[in-house]
Amino acid sequence: MTLATADLETLLDRAPAGVAVDGFRIDETDGGYALETPDDEWHDLDEDALREALETCEEYVTNWRYWQESVSGEGTGRRAFLRWCEHAPIPDAHGKPTESLAVPERYDALRDGIDRQWGQLSITARFVDIDEPDGERVYDLWHVDDADSDLADLEVYDDPRDAREIATYDDDGRYRPLKTAPTLVSGWAFTGLSGADLVETVGFLYPATIANWHRELRGNLDVDHWTETAERQTGIYDVIDELPREAVDWMAEACCVDSQCLRRREWEYDEDDELDVDGGDGPFPCREPCSLVVAAARKWAVLESEDEHTYELELTTSELNQLEELIDAVAEGRTDEIREADVYDGANRYRARYLRAKRIGEDGLEATQVDE
Repeated sequence: MTLATADLETLLDRAPAGVAVDGFRIDETDGGYALETPDDEWHDLDEDALREALETCEEYVTNWRYWQESVSGEGTGRRAFLRWCEHAPIPDAHGKPTESLAVPERYDALRDGIDRQWGQLSITARFVDIDEPDGERVYDLWHVDDADSDLADLEVYDDPRDAREIATYDDDGRYRPLKTAPTLVSGWAFTGLSGADLVETVGFLYPATIANWHRELRGNLDVDHWTETAERQTGIYDVIDELPREAVDWMAEACCVDSQCLRRREWEYDEDDELDVDGGDGPFPCREPCSLVVAAARKWAVLESEDEHTYELELTTSELNQLEELIDAVAEGRTDEIREADVYDGANRYRARYLRAKRIGEDGLEATQVDE
């Protein structure tokens, strides 16, 4: 492949200000031009000699053009995310690059496609032209469950705005108020997206995750802990700051773990008081309690204000165990997985109806308060 004349002319135009990306550098010096790659160095080059030297490092040139001319946006979350997609170095809060692949290794990998996972999204970065790559990348996006599926079996899109509908409902047609819940439907794909379109599509599926990931990478993620969030609430949510300390742990265990939300919780009870519950392992952080957590906390704050009493009710050992199984099945969202014929599962529908008929009846649960 011969380098495009436009690339050579653009590099010459940029040389006085300096060119640098991924170990590739051009500087104008008193003696001419200096060219550097991780493998070679050239000094005191005139324009013709520089052109000749550039022909020997075409991968670095086309890589420079893609990042500096096609993508641009130095220091932006958009650019950082696209570089993350192909294991390119990204400066962290201290200016130190993240672990990455060198340009020749990335070019080899991009011919086959580089796969990354972002929550339930599988992203592939690849060259537009695999046979004669000129450095331009495109991106494919689908659900991780469909990563090995034939495109002919999927609904294929190319407009980022179509992702809004995909993110709206789960497999059962229920509205998804939390877009980072692990309930994203499968059966779709976006192919051949530009970098800008990929970022926009991910933004519709997982709002603000790229921006918050990048802020965290740069060391400026603004985290609002539970006490800060609770104390600023007004109106009907003003009561949530009355939620007991231990109840905030229970709330985090109920709502803010990987099985319920793919964001990695970075907020704690307060800056000096960490919650006992693990925050998760996702690539993108959660910087504050979300609106769903705040809404649920209002209900729990009211419930936790009630006095506790001791009740006596008659249950067999098997019935007590069944109550535990029922609560666990509902909490884990697996009631739909329990077959009607599986009467050995305590959360089986017929088992639950039998227990209701025997112990609850028309007047409710027969229990006696014993601590009057």
